Amino acid sequence: MKKDSPYDINIARLADKTHHFAFDLDRSFFEQFDQELIPDGNVHADVTLTKTERLITVDFDLHGTVRQTCDRSLDEYDQEIDAQEQLLVRFGDQAQELDDNVLQITPDTQTLPLAQHLFDYIGLALPMKKLHPRFQNETDENPDADAKLIFTTRQEGDDDSDDDDDIDPRWSALKNLN
Repeated sequence: MKKDSPYDINIARLADKTHHFAFDLDRSFFEQFDQELIPDGNVHADVTLTKTERLITVDFDLHGTVRQTCDRSLDEYDQEIDAQEQLLVRFGDQAQELDDNVLQITPDTQTLPLAQHLFDYIGLALPMKKLHPRFQNETDENPDADAKLIFTTRQEGDDDSDDDDDIDPRWSALKNLN
């Protein structure tokens, strides 16, 4: 990220109260990151920053769409994004990430960079299985209806019942342990 990124908030100049910021994230935002997860998008981010003497609470409200590739058909489509996340920033001796949503910064820190957090929260809002909308409405009532059997170890005439006659007599004593 550049030093004077439009996604940095100068926290040194902010008073101890609630502040509101808005960001429009488009292709130029996603191109700043060396990644292939999100090639393009149009996401609006409403950021509410509440600053107190010891803690900064940053609430993210993300709405929009991002360009995705369907896992099934490899067609591109627009995936809806609707996410609310919270980042807690506390002041401490050294700058470090304490948890996924908790940062520690030094009291002399001037700016709070939000670009990576915005990108991460958008990535977390994506579904694990990316399906084009034409596949999302398929019913999952019987997923095995069109399944084909590729391999089985059973012979043609076998059924699922256990034949007690075929058990090795050395193992039959183990049945009595139950």
